[in-house]
Amino acid sequence: MPASPDAVRNATDPGPARTVRPIVVQQDEVLTGEAVALDVQPLGFFLRGLGTLIDVLAAVALYFALALAGSWLLGQSVVGSDVSGILSVVVAVLVMVVLPTVVETLSHGRSLGRLAVGGRIVRLDGGAAGFRQAFIRAIAGVLEIWMTVGAVAALVGAFTPRSQRLGDLLAGTYCERTRTPRLPVGVAPLPAVLVEWAGVADVGRLPDRLARRCAQFVRQADRMEPSARHRLATSLAAEAASHVAPLPAVDPETFVRGVVAVRRDRELAALVLEDRHLAQLAAGVSGEPRGFPSR
Repeated sequence: MPASPDAVRNATDPGPARTVRPIVVQQDEVLTGEAVALDVQPLGFFLRGLGTLIDVLAAVALYFALALAGSWLLGQSVVGSDVSGILSVVVAVLVMVVLPTVVETLSHGRSLGRLAVGGRIVRLDGGAAGFRQAFIRAIAGVLEIWMTVGAVAALVGAFTPRSQRLGDLLAGTYCERTRTPRLPVGVAPLPAVLVEWAGVADVGRLPDRLARRCAQFVRQADRMEPSARHRLATSLAAEAASHVAPLPAVDPETFVRGVVAVRRDRELAALVLEDRHLAQLAAGVSGEPRGFPSR
């Protein structure tokens, strides 16, 4: 029996188109294998350059120390003059390749310079770098740091989002910032003019970057220059306005302070309620489950 026109139309009609929202990862976010975005701050270009300079100076000092030791061995006839060339190559390979690889592998991405500037080499997914990454970076460093006096490393690092040098691009690594800012000493209270508004306001969850910028502004506003303070408060208030209803009739800085205080208090209340709920569930569990054999 031939199919009816309606059946053919229903079979071929794809239905309403579905809108697929792409996953957007910010520049300083790391996407793990479970598709979880981690907000990780890479080390800046100038701090990376300073750390590399410290490492290079330490390597040069070690090279001269080993060269002096080799010269003393030659002078004392401990080793023959026919192996002096081989000894020079061994010292160069030891300082440029072997030592950086061993130090990065054993310290999980650290070095003398990175300890000084607060950095650590990690993989692109945020995991700790291993021997393979350290060896690739050391081999590439012979070209981009030693043979070109750092010109290639500086040029590539200036045009990559995370200040990655050529060795990082080949090894799939970058330098992560390990020093986090101190926690604020105190918390800013809710402005008195917004107490009544806070009881009925619908303040949605702010994006992580916007919430961090607003919190930093509240902590640093008293030390800012007045014109810059007003300009930044106006910009933050405009971004946060889409997450708040109704909007209070106050100046931008007071509005930002109120949004930060309301979100802080409500998130704290949610955490306290969750802890209380978990405690009640744990209190109701006593002994072994029903039907569990006693042994």
